[in-house]
Amino acid sequence: MEQPRSFLLSFYLTSHNPDDGQQIVEILRCLGANTNRHANGVQRASPGAKRSGTRESGPEKLLRPGRAPHNLCYVSVTIQEPRRPVLLTSMFMKNQFAALLTFASLACACAADNLPLAGKWRFELDRPDAGFDRRLFAGRLSGSIRLPGSLPEQGIGDDITLATPWTGGIVDRSFFTAPEFAKYREPGRIKVPFWLQPEKYYVGVAWFQRDVDVPPAWQRKRVVLFLERPHWETRVWVDERFIGSNNSLATPHQYDLSSLSPGKHTLTIRVDNRRIVDVGENSHCISDHTQGNWNGIVGRIELRATPPVWIEDAQVFTDTTNKTARVVVQVGNATGKPGHGSLAFVKGVFSPANPIRMLGKPVEWDARGGTIDITAGLGADARLWDEFEPALHNFTVVLFANDDAAHAINIDWRELSFGLRDLTTQGTQFLINGRKAFIRGTLECGIFPKTGHPPMEEQEWRRIIGVAKAHGLNLLRFHSYCPPEAAFRAADELGMYFQIETCWANQSTTLGDGKPVDQWVYEETERILRTYGNHPCFLLMPYGNEPGGERTGSYLAKYVTHFKARDPRQYWTSGSPRQYWTSGSGWPQLPQNQFHVTPDPRIQSWGAGLKSRINANPPETTTDYRAYIAARNVPVISHEIGEWCVYPNFDEMPKYTGYLKPKNFEIFRDFLAEHGLGGLSRPFLLASGKLQTLCYKEDIESALRTPGMAGFELLDLHDFPGQGTALVGVVDPFWDDKGYVTAAEYRRFCNAIVPLARLSKRVFTTGEHLVAEVELANFGPAPLTNAVVTWKLLGPKGEVTRNESWDSEPALKLISQGNAIHLGTVNLDLSSVPTPAQYKLAVSVREASSPADHSGCENDWDVWVYPEAEKLVGSLSHADVLVSSRFDDRVQALLRSGGKVLLTIPGQQVRNFEAAPVQLGFSSIFWNTSWTHRQAPTTLGILCDPKHPALEEFPTSYYSNWQWWYLIHRAGALRLDHLPPGLQPIVRVIDDWVTARPLGLVIEGKIGSGKIVVCGFDLTRDADDPVSRQMRASLMDYMASKRFHPATELTFHQAQSLLVSTSEGL
Repeated sequence: MEQPRSFLLSFYLTSHNPDDGQQIVEILRCLGANTNRHANGVQRASPGAKRSGTRESGPEKLLRPGRAPHNLCYVSVTIQEPRRPVLLTSMFMKNQFAALLTFASLACACAADNLPLAGKWRFELDRPDAGFDRRLFAGRLSGSIRLPGSLPEQGIGDDITLATPWTGGIVDRSFFTAPEFAKYREPGRIKVPFWLQPEKYYVGVAWFQRDVDVPPAWQRKRVVLFLERPHWETRVWVDERFIGSNNSLATPHQYDLSSLSPGKHTLTIRVDNRRIVDVGENSHCISDHTQGNWNGIVGRIELRATPPVWIEDAQVFTDTTNKTARVVVQVGNATGKPGHGSLAFVKGVFSPANPIRMLGKPVEWDARGGTIDITAGLGADARLWDEFEPALHNFTVVLFANDDAAHAINIDWRELSFGLRDLTTQGTQFLINGRKAFIRGTLECGIFPKTGHPPMEEQEWRRIIGVAKAHGLNLLRFHSYCPPEAAFRAADELGMYFQIETCWANQSTTLGDGKPVDQWVYEETERILRTYGNHPCFLLMPYGNEPGGERTGSYLAKYVTHFKARDPRQYWTSGSPRQYWTSGSGWPQLPQNQFHVTPDPRIQSWGAGLKSRINANPPETTTDYRAYIAARNVPVISHEIGEWCVYPNFDEMPKYTGYLKPKNFEIFRDFLAEHGLGGLSRPFLLASGKLQTLCYKEDIESALRTPGMAGFELLDLHDFPGQGTALVGVVDPFWDDKGYVTAAEYRRFCNAIVPLARLSKRVFTTGEHLVAEVELANFGPAPLTNAVVTWKLLGPKGEVTRNESWDSEPALKLISQGNAIHLGTVNLDLSSVPTPAQYKLAVSVREASSPADHSGCENDWDVWVYPEAEKLVGSLSHADVLVSSRFDDRVQALLRSGGKVLLTIPGQQVRNFEAAPVQLGFSSIFWNTSWTHRQAPTTLGILCDPKHPALEEFPTSYYSNWQWWYLIHRAGALRLDHLPPGLQPIVRVIDDWVTARPLGLVIEGKIGSGKIVVCGFDLTRDADDPVSRQMRASLMDYMASKRFHPATELTFHQAQSLLVSTSEGL
C-alpha cells in the first residue's frame, strides 16, 4: 500500500489565551488522525529564551521560539496526509487564531481535491451535426482517442482536397488555376502554398465521453469540471443532464456540476470548432494561417472538488508606493444561506527558517456569496517586479467557512503569485516602477507546428521567452489570441512583458455593427482579465488587431473607457492600473487610448513599395520620428515594424514531425529546382538573411533614436508560416536561429542599452570627413555613472585604423535613462585611409568601474570610403573596351570583330516578365508577394562572389549591403531564363521564392568573336556617384585584363532579349 506523505508545518501563533496550546494539540491530532502519534504540547516563549526542541514522538516535533514576545508561540510539526477527510469542529473556532492553524490541512487535502481525467476517452465525429437529435450524450460513443489532445494530431479527420473548408483568407488564389500548381492540385497529392498543412482536417462537431468515479470523500462538496484549453465551443452533459456551454478561446472552460454524488458517472463533452462567433477568419486564435483550426481539448482536464462555500476568484492589486497588496476575494456560495467565517492571507513557505505570517479577519457573505477584500503590507524591503529583476511574491488566501448545522469548518484556498509592478507614463513614454521603459516587442501568433496549439507547459515557454530575451526583446505581443497560464507563469519568472489580444475583427467581420463579435469581445476580455490579470507580465491590452468597420471608432472608444474604469485599483490605492488600454493594434488613434500602436512610424508601410525611405533615399542613420511623436500626448508604439523576408530555409523541413507539415516549402523547393537553382537554396538563405538583418537593424535603430518614442513591436523575430508564407524571422517557427545572425549580434542594436550613431550618409570619399553624432538609448535598470565611450574605425580585416575614448566630458558623469542622449561627436578626416574599402564604425559604452576588457554595450555601422575621382583606383575607360547603354549596330559589329563591350542597360530598359514582373529594390521583400498583391520589391537582394576578379576593385560582401543601394535603386534585374542554363552571373539577383526565376545584375559571356559584360544598371552617367564610378572601374580593369575569359556563349538574339527595345538590327 502506498505510504501517506508527510508535510512540515511551521508558524507563529499570537494569542493571550493560555488554553490555546491545548487547542493546537487537538487540531494537530485531528490532522494526523490516521496515526496514533500526536504532538507533545506547545510551550509559550519567554523573553530572551533560546529555541529548543522536545524529544520527537514519532514524526511530530514542536520547537520553542527564541527572542519572541511572551504571547508568541512558535510551532513546527510534521504531520502525515490523512487517509480520510478531516472535519474541524466548531469548538476550535472559539479563538480565531486557532482557527487559522487549520491551514495545515490544506497541504494534506490538496491531492485529494483534484481528479485528473487525462487518458483514453471515447469519441465520435458528428459531421452532419445531428448529435442532439441522436442523443449522443445518452449513449456510449464507439471511437477511442486520447485527451488532452486534438483530432488532427492523432490522424483523425478528412483528407485534404481542393474543397477543404480552410479557416482563413486567401489573397492570391492562383494556386487553384495556375499551371505551375497543377500537380499540387491532384487528388491525394494536394499541397497548398498559403500556410503549413495538416495531414487531416476537420471542422465541425466532435463528441468526447468517459466514465468517472467520484470519490466518497467528495460527499457534500461542489464538483467542477476544468478544461484548460478546448478548441472551440464546449457543451457538457453528466448522465444525460445538460450542464452548460462555453465559447472562450483564451481561458479554461469550467463547469459547475453541482453536488455530484460519489460513485460512477458518465461525462460527455461536445466540441465544435466551427466559427461559433465570427471573430475574424484570420484571427490567430482560430486561423489556419498559424496554429490551425484544430478540434480537441489540451492542457489540464480534471474534476475539482471545493467546499459548498468557496473562493470563486481572487484579484490582487499592488501598491508599489506603500508596498501593499490588496486582495479582492469573490466568495461563491452553493448553500443558499448566508454565512460567516474567517479569511486569512498567508505569506511564506513551510520551514522553521521562514515561518508563516498570517493576516486574518472575520468575514460574512449572503446567500449568493459576496466580495471580501483584505490588504497586507509586504514590508518596506519588498522588491519590485520588472524585466531586470522579476521578483515575485507568493501568498495563499484561505477561507474558513463555518458550517453551523454540521458543526464543522469548510476550508478553501487560492494560491497567488504576483509582482509589485507600477505602470505609468511621462509624456509619451512609459514608466515602469518610475523608470523610463522602452517596449522592444515581437509578435507571437500561435505558431507551433508540432502541436498546432500553444504549449501548455512552462518549460517550453521559458525556452521561447529565453530566445526573445537573448535577442534583446522585453515584450511578446500575442496577436489576436491569448496564451495559456503556463506562458504567464514563465514570463512572470523571467521578466517578459505581455500584450494580450482577443481577435482580429476584420476581413470576414466588423466591429460596432451589432454582430455577435461585439458582445463576445467584451466577454472574452472580462474572462482574460479575471483569469490572467494578476500576472505582473500582463502589461498592455488592445481589443485585438487592425479592426474593420465604419463604426469601429465609436465601439472601441466605449470599449477602452469601460475597461479603464473596470480596474478598481485607480480608486483603491495610490498605484496605477494593472494594464494599459488602447483601441486596437494598428488603429484607430482615439482620445480614450492610454497609448497608441500605429504603423506610421516605421520604414516600410503597406503600399509604399519602392517609394519607402529605405528604397527611395540614400542610406543614412539620422531619420527619426520626433515630429510624429511630438504631435501625440500618449505613448506611441510602432506597429509591426520590419516584415522583412528571407529565403526559405529548406534545411529546417525535417523538424516538422508533428501536426503541421511544410508542404509550402516542398512547392518552393520544387520551383527552385525546376529553374536549375536547387543548389543555391542555402546561399540564397544566407545572403537574403544578411540583408534582412540590415533592414531590421535600421528599423529598430530609427525607433530607438526617436526622442519620446515608447517602443516598437516587430513582425517578427520568428517566421510567420501563413498568409502566403511570410518568412520574416531571423529565427524559424521553432525559435531556432538560421545561421546568418546570432542573438549576440542582434542584441548589439536591439537591447535595453544601445549606442547609436547619426550618420548623414554611409558612403564617403577621401576628400570628406566622416561625422557621426554619437548617442545612447539607455533603458536599462539604472543611470550610467562615469561612462567611458570608445569609438573605433575598423578596417576590412577588423583592424583598428582610428580610435578614441571619451571619459572626461561632463555629460558622461551621469547618463540618465531615456534616449537621444548625446555623448559626443566623431569627426574623422578620411584623406589618409586606404581606399576603396569597407569600414566599420564601432561605438562602445561602459562604466569606468567595469573591467577594462569589458566592452559594455557596443554597436557598429558599415561605411564605405572611395577615392576622389581624380585618384580613382582603376580606369573608367580602356581603349579596347566599348561602354554602351544600347545594343545597337556599332556594339554588334564590334563583337563580331572580336571586340569587348560593357553593356550597361538603364533599369527601365531592362526587359521584364509580362506575368509577375520583377520589381527590384534595395530592401528585402515586405511581408511576402502572395498576400500583398506583389508589392515592390519582389526580390531579396543580391548574391555574388566577392573574390570574383570582376569585383576585385569593388569592395563588397556576398550579399546586399548599403553601398549597393546606389546601383540597385535605378537598376533592373536581368532575365536569365532565355540564356544558356550554365551561365553563372557575376552578381545574381535573388527572386521571390514563389516565382524562383534565375535573375542577374551583372553577367558575362562570349558572343560572336567578342566578349561582353552586361549590367542591369547604367554606368554611363552619375560620374559624381563614387559607388557607380568604382563599379565601372573594377569591371573595366577586369575586362582589360587577361583574366577576362567568359565561359558561356551567347547569341546576339539572346543578348538583345535582355533589353526592352528590339528596334536595333541583329
